[in-house]
Amino acid sequence: MAVRRIVANIAAPDIAAAKQFYQDILGLDLLMDLGWIATFGSGRIASVQVSIATEGGSGTVVPDISIEVDDLEGVLGAMRTAGFRIEYGPTNEPWGVRRFYVRDPFGKLINILVHR
Repeated sequence: MAVRRIVANIAAPDIAAAKQFYQDILGLDLLMDLGWIATFGSGRIASVQVSIATEGGSGTVVPDISIEVDDLEGVLGAMRTAGFRIEYGPTNEPWGVRRFYVRDPFGKLINILVHR
């Protein structure tokens, strides 16, 4: 037996609000839209990971989702331009990442990071 995929499911009253955050800013493709569920993704094969944590590191709360990007400053600027409030960072962490926390339109705490 092998795990083939892990999908994060986020409950939302209006899935259309996800488009700006996940598609327009983060650049994910709309892979499926059934009206009651929309799935965004890259279409690329990614490693499967589940992290279990007592804190988010550096004394922060545990984020709901971590998203690694290739241009942290670009995503940070786009989040600010779109009016999303940055809740932590950006900061260089001692374990080798630069990151910030932001809430998606549904209140989920998202850890946006790049490995340095």
